[in-house]
Amino acid sequence: MSLDVTTDQPAGELLAQVQKVIDIIRPAIQADEGDIVLHGVDEATGEVTVELVGACVSCPASDQTLKAGIERIMKDRVPGVTAVVNVGETLDDADGTAVSL
Repeated sequence: MSLDVTTDQPAGELLAQVQKVIDIIRPAIQADEGDIVLHGVDEATGEVTVELVGACVSCPASDQTLKAGIERIMKDRVPGVTAVVNVGETLDDADGTAVSL
């Protein structure tokens, strides 16, 4: 069995733990018509990449949800996670609107 040198966990275990936490918090995000998609986990740096979709794209609070909610919970529950980054488009990225005409 190989270990990740930064977390002393079996390789791939960090990804599995992150997925479990996403599965736990997903219903709360879906209750507000949004969703979260896991894109990957860099086991060397502890960075988790996700995409907030649905209503999260046009929600002005999505950055707050990401940092104060998702990232905080992820760091608390999964040793080795250092950051959670949204790779999707949000209201701020789209110059004031998430809808293109």
